[in-house]
Amino acid sequence: MNQAIKEQLKNIKHFALDMDGTIYNGGTLFPFTNTFLNYLKENDINYSFLTNNPSKSTSDYLKHLEKMGIEATEEEMYTSAVATINYIKKNHPNFKRLFILGTPSMIKEFEAAGFISTDDNAEDRPDALVVGFDTSLVYSRLCRAAYWASQQLPYLATNPDWVCPTDQPNILVDCGSICTCIEAATKRKPDVVIGKPDPQMLDGIIYNYKLKPNEIAMVGDRIYTDVQMAINAGALGILVLSGEATEADVAASEVKPPIVAKDLAEIQQLLTECR
Repeated sequence: MNQAIKEQLKNIKHFALDMDGTIYNGGTLFPFTNTFLNYLKENDINYSFLTNNPSKSTSDYLKHLEKMGIEATEEEMYTSAVATINYIKKNHPNFKRLFILGTPSMIKEFEAAGFISTDDNAEDRPDALVVGFDTSLVYSRLCRAAYWASQQLPYLATNPDWVCPTDQPNILVDCGSICTCIEAATKRKPDVVIGKPDPQMLDGIIYNYKLKPNEIAMVGDRIYTDVQMAINAGALGILVLSGEATEADVAASEVKPPIVAKDLAEIQQLLTECR
């Protein structure tokens, strides 16, 4: 780590923390997570939890964190579903009716934000199609989403992830893979893909905490979402090897993380050395 990176790390005021693979894996909290969070609090460094996984609402995530022993507030939680809602409201204020391929929890979050979720019915035409990480995927709704994509409706995806990390012997097919299925059927990709690596995922943090991008460190276990977003936003990208990415991935990647650490415990050690 060169001196310029050390100076930037020393002056970080806010940590944006990925969740799956960074602070926990599936339902298992890493043993060093709360120690790291307490260290940040003791040193007056703020933090937020960022996730590309929109399958749970903000409320559901806070309950999930609480069960694992992490106390968090609504202001500290930012999902790709929330980012998608904010994007639509900012860029397409006339969109009210959406066909949402997502979990009931995600759909409720959109409805709570004032949108109408249309039915699986060709007569119930939406203003736009929104596709997320749908762990409750129903074949007929996938077909309806493909139909609306084929009709050239505005098409948004909540996140680009191919799979979701898990501590179980399984592969969790994520939003990027679902969109590829729709693309194979319709030859249509999403018009917009929200979530990391889109730098807009950091806009809420920048606005709420009145920060400059270079005062934020984005920590995550994926080069193509977490680190790439940090680079896109002008923030400090830190890759942890506690989730998806491996040392071999780092060596093969054209995108080089400014900092590579084994886990949050090693980041804490680096912070202590810098400060």
